[in-house]
Amino acid sequence: MMKILFTVLLTLVALPILLILGIWLRMRRRFPKRSPGEPERRLKPREWRDDEVTVGWVGHSTVLINLYGLRILTDPVLGPKIGVQLGPWQIGPMRHTAPALRLEDLDRVDLILLSHAHMDHFDLPTLRKLAGPRTRVITAKKTSRLLRHMPFGEVVELHGEESVTLTDLGVRVQAVPVRHWGNRFPWNTDYGYTGYLIEKNGVRLFYPGDTAYTPEFVKLRRRGKIDLAFMPIGAYSPDSFQRNHCTPEQAWAMFLDTGARWLMPIHYDTFVLSQEPVKEPLKRLLAAAGKEEDRIVTRKQGDVFRFGRADDKSAQREAEREAPVFSNTEKPVSSKR
Repeated sequence: MMKILFTVLLTLVALPILLILGIWLRMRRRFPKRSPGEPERRLKPREWRDDEVTVGWVGHSTVLINLYGLRILTDPVLGPKIGVQLGPWQIGPMRHTAPALRLEDLDRVDLILLSHAHMDHFDLPTLRKLAGPRTRVITAKKTSRLLRHMPFGEVVELHGEESVTLTDLGVRVQAVPVRHWGNRFPWNTDYGYTGYLIEKNGVRLFYPGDTAYTPEFVKLRRRGKIDLAFMPIGAYSPDSFQRNHCTPEQAWAMFLDTGARWLMPIHYDTFVLSQEPVKEPLKRLLAAAGKEEDRIVTRKQGDVFRFGRADDKSAQREAEREAPVFSNTEKPVSSKR
């Protein structure tokens, strides 16, 4: 009986995992090669002010946000690899740029946003290190089960256009439908995927997680002006990948649809997950923006963008609000070379 049970378990679990790894290894032969390196700068959140909005790109889809004192981390991946966890080993792609944030430099995380369960967005080793009673999590439908043994203070699932207001944190988060998929393994067909509209003190941020092109983001204009949109720009080659990932040109078009003022590109130049050259997505995005490239606020991991000083009347929802402010020590590298 035990032998039969073991065979069934091997067939249902191990073989699909091995099949996925085999397909991945076959695809990797066409992917560009990159050597591991360090970011030019690292984020220093302990020095960030709580009377303004500060966002820093950690790498891939991980962004650290200080929204008037509220610390938010999106799709946190802070390890050297992503992939399947087999005992003490993690089997999968290595990152070629180290994260621009060290755990020891992170004094706290109030809220984690998880867009979907793909391993480059929902990294269990990182989440275990971040888990604690003062940290809340908002995640896609049917994915909270992945966190059930982690001591987070609260885990909320959102789907469709559902929303939640965390009164004590003064933030409202609304789910935004995106065009993607949610399976972590072939059998997770009920796992959801979503983007998020984040609002606090009249400031709105849009985080879609990962998405293919969709014309639906124009609906976000009805919910009020958006200050900053985080748009994925990588993993679009070969063309078949565009069923689930947008091109840089499509990312720019969707950004314009949202009516957002500024754009922070994400989901590129961290892991090699597709066939396009790793530096190509940003170049194509800048070309698509043309004369409006100054609206693209980051270029490299570790770049920081600030706006919305609470004591500055021009930082309110008025059109005359001042231009974005960059720190002197963490100013993004200019695209004009």
